[in-house]
Amino acid sequence: MNIGVMVVRLRLPENHSLKGKRKVVKSITSQVSHRFNVSVAEVDDHDLWQVATLGISCVSNDGRHANEILSHVMSFIQANRGDAEILDYEIEILHAL
Repeated sequence: MNIGVMVVRLRLPENHSLKGKRKVVKSITSQVSHRFNVSVAEVDDHDLWQVATLGISCVSNDGRHANEILSHVMSFIQANRGDAEILDYEIEILHAL
C-alpha cells in the first residue's frame, strides 16, 4: 500500500475576510475531492485571511500511480485556482504494508 500526501500553500491576495477565504478554500477542496477522489482538508493557517494550507492524500497500490494522481491534482489547482496564488507545494509518497 502506498499513501500519497501533498501539502499546498496558497496566497489569496484579493481576500479581506475569513468568510472570503472559506469560500475560496471550499470551492477548491470540493472540486479536487470530487474530480480526483482524494481527501482534501485545510490543515494550517486557519486564522490568516490571505494564506491557506491544504493537505491532500490518496491511497494506491503503486507509488508511481499515487504520485501521478497528486501531480494531476496540482496541475488542476494551477489551472483553476482563480484568485489564489500557489506559494509552495510538496509531494511525499509513503510505503506501508
